[in-house]
Amino acid sequence: MAKSKNLDLLLTVEWKENSVVLIDQTRLPNKLVYVKCTDYHQVADAIKKLVVRGAPAIGVSAALGLALATQKSKAGTLSELMTELDAAFKELRATRPTAVNLFWALERVMGKAKKGKTVADVKGAVLSEAQKMWEEDVKANRQMGSNGAQLFSDGDVVLTHCNAGSLATVAYGTALGVIRAARENGKRLSVIATETRPVMQGARLTAFELQHDGVDVSLIPDTAVGHMMSRGAIKRVIVGADRVLRTGHVFNKIGTYQVAILANRHKVPFYVAAPLSTFDFESSPEDVIIEERSVDEVVKVGKKRVAPKGVRIFNPAFDMTPPELINGIITERGVLKPPFEKNLKAMLG
Repeated sequence: MAKSKNLDLLLTVEWKENSVVLIDQTRLPNKLVYVKCTDYHQVADAIKKLVVRGAPAIGVSAALGLALATQKSKAGTLSELMTELDAAFKELRATRPTAVNLFWALERVMGKAKKGKTVADVKGAVLSEAQKMWEEDVKANRQMGSNGAQLFSDGDVVLTHCNAGSLATVAYGTALGVIRAARENGKRLSVIATETRPVMQGARLTAFELQHDGVDVSLIPDTAVGHMMSRGAIKRVIVGADRVLRTGHVFNKIGTYQVAILANRHKVPFYVAAPLSTFDFESSPEDVIIEERSVDEVVKVGKKRVAPKGVRIFNPAFDMTPPELINGIITERGVLKPPFEKNLKAMLG
């Protein structure tokens, strides 16, 4: 896959020399290291361990994982190949339960594979579709950025939570893509990033990425959001999403709900940037599984334990922000405004 025109950003995932190459986000910000996956098991492991994270990046990585499964297969018959591909599909699908792009991407690629009449057909179709999704992700992010840039004014200080930039997508980003587009339009924006505990995606990834791209960025503790808003220091909030329901309920990194409540209290506009591939048109809020991650993420800082042994730990990775706290959802088709379900139907025709 060639780099898209004018794309000089971090490339989170690439298909290169019959392998999937990922930025190892567990090593950032201290080292920019790339991991080469030569089979789909390695891709699945990378998704589980947050080597790659962010809903769009997970989706494309999983699609390329299926491509690896077919390209590396020695199956002699169509039936054998489809059995192997189904095993890869199930393993990749089980890696993360909340990010809807994962399921969308895998099902889209499998739909193409099932139309193949020969081994060669399936191998070609799977790789072609995964590469197409790679290109579409960059295009959608740039269009989202253009659509959302109009919501921001010159001089705005913008708060973001977690990481929804190049590192959460193939490149350019969702929430940070909007900020990039506004800056490309000549608007001088500054960013305040929350640390985003417990895995510190804001401190490790967002701050790194924005510095890398020359964006003015400051870092604050998650618990300082209310204080900063009460001082009038934040003019807009923009976050990404791991899943958006047709009703406008947004599932994103744990802590997003608190930020939205504080933004509502202080009359700070709260926006979500998410491609339509992140939308779940079927589920209700109670249907969505909130991923519980390892207690080590909470009880340890790095390798050092900071909590007493035996204490009970809850470590949900995501929370749900209800639609009444959201001013707009920025997509590649335009900006959705409340009422979201009605306007989403109109947008999709």
